[in-house]
Amino acid sequence: MKKKTKIKLIILSALVLLNLTMNAFGNALQIEHYSLASDKLTEPVCIVFISDLHNCTYGGSDQSGIWEKIQAEEPDLVLFGGDMVDQYGGTAHALRLMEMTKETYPCAYTSGNHEVDREDTEEFYDEVETLGIPVLHGNEMDVTVNGQALRISGFIHAYENPDQFESCCQSLDDDRYNVLLVHQPEQFESTIAKCTKHGTEADLVLSGHAHGGQWRIPKLLEHGLFAPDQGIFPEFTGGQRTEGGTVQITSRGLAKPFRMLLIPRIFNRPELSVVEILPNEPT
Repeated sequence: MKKKTKIKLIILSALVLLNLTMNAFGNALQIEHYSLASDKLTEPVCIVFISDLHNCTYGGSDQSGIWEKIQAEEPDLVLFGGDMVDQYGGTAHALRLMEMTKETYPCAYTSGNHEVDREDTEEFYDEVETLGIPVLHGNEMDVTVNGQALRISGFIHAYENPDQFESCCQSLDDDRYNVLLVHQPEQFESTIAKCTKHGTEADLVLSGHAHGGQWRIPKLLEHGLFAPDQGIFPEFTGGQRTEGGTVQITSRGLAKPFRMLLIPRIFNRPELSVVEILPNEPT
């Protein structure tokens, strides 16, 4: 083999390896677009869903990196789906992003397991509410965007907070498009069953918690190796699925803390979820 050819092959191999490494271990923010339709809407509605930030930063402490991405999507509202902060450590980066977002868009927040496990849980909730963002723990927020009536509800944990769970399912309104924030995706089937019991149905369930299964292999290990509360080879850690009239979208989340150097994301980039809900075309 000629020397020049050999050098070219080495360079090409190095570039391929670099590309593979960047894709496998990259922490660059990825926007995932989801599209669905509803008979309840006459105009489109765009939701940005933010989950599992764990107080991480994008673009520095001012959160400019993720803020620019949110603005570029021109959402009608922004929903925060829990684990915005870690069980330990600070809250400033999460609150900064929530404050910036609330200044421009209608927002709502439901907490996750990490907020619940903090020593300053109630203080964090108070700070979120001080920003003007409703904390949904078994209650709901009604909002009208683009002339479309939506009801946003949420609860912390279906089994540990049965009263919140019950209240959310009872409060769903057939005259509105119902979005239910359910942090843990494995509680999807239980949510549908509980709502069916009350004769109600959520139109959209937004979840996080599973971090995309952490280590993913395209085509082979689509939902990752491990997820909290689902264990090894989890069933569902990201993407979109439908049961009956309810769509669930689960974000892979935005966590990229320092400890992930030891447990890195593999083929599993942090996700900013953008959900566009379109009117059903008349038949």
